[in-house]
Amino acid sequence: MNFSYGDEESRFEIFLSSIESNKTDELMQLEREAIEDDVPIIRRATQSLLRVILAAHRPGRILEIGAAVGFSALFMAEYDDDLKELITIENYPPRIEAAKENFKKFKKEDLITLIERDAAEVLSELTGTFDLIFLDGPKAQYINFLPELTRLLETGGILVSDNVLKEGDILMPHYAIKKRDRTIHKRMREYLYELTHSECFVTTILSAGDGTAISVKKDVKDDTPDGEM
Repeated sequence: MNFSYGDEESRFEIFLSSIESNKTDELMQLEREAIEDDVPIIRRATQSLLRVILAAHRPGRILEIGAAVGFSALFMAEYDDDLKELITIENYPPRIEAAKENFKKFKKEDLITLIERDAAEVLSELTGTFDLIFLDGPKAQYINFLPELTRLLETGGILVSDNVLKEGDILMPHYAIKKRDRTIHKRMREYLYELTHSECFVTTILSAGDGTAISVKKDVKDDTPDGEM
């Protein structure tokens, strides 16, 4: 089976690059370095989508799962004028050190807090709520993170889940997926089903980047009659 998702995405991103306003020189340089070092960072189409969300929603408090070298955190800090705090989580030591250096280089240490642990351990310990959550960590864990992300997201807040199409693999039947990728394939499908059928969210799934799910947390009323448990 020949699937042209990647080729179409490449042409789309080239087109976007030709018409969009440029990022700051510093962000563009960091993006180039990450690509040269094969570090996964958010794609151009995802960047474009995030900029619109940031401009429209103007989140004051952001949570990110998956810092990598800090590009997406710095990108959000650059384009969110109302940002007061951004917490990002990363557990891979080489990328942690790179992210620290980049936050210092961009003079964002006071705005961005990097937690150097596994998100599965950290999420249950976080308090308060976030206006925007950007989920870009281990894909097989998205479904496991969802209960805590729902708790941490403010009513009316936005959950952005990146890379949900898995280079188009999510569209393929289970038997057509390489054996080593079947767990991720199964769990991502479960995650997308939960998002789109949850009473807590209104969700749309876009093909931007490698697939992005945008979920808004609803104000779910307690319909239990007084006096009943």
